[in-house]
Amino acid sequence: MTKKYLLILAILCSCTVQKNLDSAAGGNLTDGGRLFTSVFQQHAAEYKALCIQAYNLATIRLDQSLENSTSAKPKAIITDIDETILDNSPYSVHRAMLGLEYDLTSWIDWTSRAAADTLSGALAFFKYAASKNVEIFYVSNRDEKERAGTRENLKKFGFPYADDAHIILRTNVSSKEQRRQQLSATHDIILLIGDNLADFSELFDRKTTAERAKNVGRLADEFGKKFIVLPNANYGDWEGALYQYNYGLTPQQKDSVIKSILKNYE
Repeated sequence: MTKKYLLILAILCSCTVQKNLDSAAGGNLTDGGRLFTSVFQQHAAEYKALCIQAYNLATIRLDQSLENSTSAKPKAIITDIDETILDNSPYSVHRAMLGLEYDLTSWIDWTSRAAADTLSGALAFFKYAASKNVEIFYVSNRDEKERAGTRENLKKFGFPYADDAHIILRTNVSSKEQRRQQLSATHDIILLIGDNLADFSELFDRKTTAERAKNVGRLADEFGKKFIVLPNANYGDWEGALYQYNYGLTPQQKDSVIKSILKNYE
């Protein structure tokens, strides 16, 4: 083979490799960003420390609530599942490496595998709460089609109350307010735990970025007291609010939105 043909072959191979790398990274801020945030979630000791910190604080607040409660109702904790007790970063990595974003079909395939690991501190905390006769309600926006995989995933690690009566999934609305109110009617809810502000109050349901920030101020006394927040830079309503909850935007349109709001300097 002549040097000329070797050079052409090398150029073609280089272009193919670069194309695959661009595809793997998604070629945009959202997919490439999810790879980066997934690295943080999977490997940063700081992320592990933040999760442990949240559950250490939850333990303190649990003990204080049990000591001071005067309610005759049975005590309970309402918790989210995804990125609150289970780590779904492998799903984000898998999709981003394909240059694809979230979709329900692939998500259900992931959750049906019951393969998500636990977040640091979660299992120990919920076992401790159960030992104090505190019921755990897993209020999640997973679909009913995901019930079997969700139950299996929780049971695999020994999460307490991982049964159909305590796993409360989304039915016809994504807001969790009605489900929280129903549980509050029968139980004394001493803690709410989640990674999304909508896990705590309807004040954060489909609100703008400005409204979300304002309502954090309104509820400031509850954070670290009755509301325990887990970190999640990978996805959430914080991102949806940027796009005004228009999830039909293309990756390029999302990139434009992100670049338009970022603070920079000359």
